[in-house]
Amino acid sequence: MPTFVHTDKCDGCKGGEVTACMYICPHDLMKLDTERMKAFNQEPDQCWECMCCVKACPRQAIEVRAYADFVPMGGAAIPLRTDTHIMWTIKFRDGEIKRFKFPVRTTPVGSIDPYKDKPAAGDINSPLLFTEANKQLPTI
Repeated sequence: MPTFVHTDKCDGCKGGEVTACMYICPHDLMKLDTERMKAFNQEPDQCWECMCCVKACPRQAIEVRAYADFVPMGGAAIPLRTDTHIMWTIKFRDGEIKRFKFPVRTTPVGSIDPYKDKPAAGDINSPLLFTEANKQLPTI
């Protein structure tokens, strides 16, 4: 079942031109109704059910029917994401609720240096790759 937006919870990401769900959707399905300031899935039949928009929504206004391999039929999976963790709340048909918390990263936000231990930029016209700066080219 594709994603759907609870319009009573959605605030259109407080009037921005691009909502969180629009930004994150890999299939560009989420749109913003600028008159109502509510997000919606413009082509539900094309939804991959990847849950990217569900996890990204700051108001928890988007839902998708969870897969039966991790939530029993009729249950709901609701994520709550922070910079360091994601907590899944699983609601069962009988009203039981379980919560599972998982880390989403192992380093502090902003601490990663992607160019650490990499060689300095070399000749842009070289056929060598970025990490091959010290290799010798074969002669033909």
